[in-house]
Amino acid sequence: MSITVSEVSKFFGKQKALNNVSFNIPTGQVVGFLGPNGAGKSTMMKILTGYLPASSGSVEISGTLIDGNNLELRKKVGYLPEHNPLYQDMYIEEYLKFVADIYKLTDSKKRIAEIIETTGLIPERHKKIGALSKGYRQRVGLAQALLPDPEVLILDEPTTGLDPNQIVEVRNLITKLGEAKTILLSTHIMQEVQAICERVIIINKGDIVADEAAADLEKSFENKLSRVYVEYDGHPAPEKINALQGVESVSPKNNGYLVNVQSGYDVRPSLFKLAVENNLVILALSVEKESLEDLFHSLTV
Repeated sequence: MSITVSEVSKFFGKQKALNNVSFNIPTGQVVGFLGPNGAGKSTMMKILTGYLPASSGSVEISGTLIDGNNLELRKKVGYLPEHNPLYQDMYIEEYLKFVADIYKLTDSKKRIAEIIETTGLIPERHKKIGALSKGYRQRVGLAQALLPDPEVLILDEPTTGLDPNQIVEVRNLITKLGEAKTILLSTHIMQEVQAICERVIIINKGDIVADEAAADLEKSFENKLSRVYVEYDGHPAPEKINALQGVESVSPKNNGYLVNVQSGYDVRPSLFKLAVENNLVILALSVEKESLEDLFHSLTV
């Protein structure tokens, strides 16, 4: 199922949370939805699931408008909210049976067993939700989102509270689910985006500031020389380094200097020449290339 968002805006009183946001996600694509806190990510996700109405614009799932009254369409959208509300006094299987009854699933016992295995809840299946660790509670939230076998998954920070091994397991699960489902996931973990997302949408202050294939984003900075760390056996004046062609700025770091380089320049030969002219020995010279974190920062400051 595809997702089509057309010129969606959302106001809370006079506060604008979303500003004419538009994007399209085709069937079978895993998309990372990134942005700083307060950028509008969770608001957009709630609108996609029908939990919040848009102030203007429209959202379609495979050509059908979604709203709070379209219950049949909402059954096809699984949602894991950021704060994962759960009934703490219910047992895992009891809670999933409760959710299955809401969806009026047939053969719910079999489906619950499948989902418990899929989300790695077997060791804890007989416990109350309130007795679970944060990581396992997150798995219960993911289980309820997957229970009706939705065609679209909206996941808001799906790996929050998981340990490194659990994060890998959930990433693998999302990757597998993405072969047949349309998935939009919000995360602050850039490695997660690079590991599982085919495309990245970045939102800032309610506006879409980037929407590209993840591979294209990576390609845009993979060969870009942006920072160089240099350490000499002496301490030349920073002004000498700053005067080199292509140098944007210089700052102390450890026992050397971090040199910010203008796009298109390679200052390493100049740094070597500076060492020769001042009778210095280079003890360390390393390149720090642009990363997805750098791109995110540049687009959202």
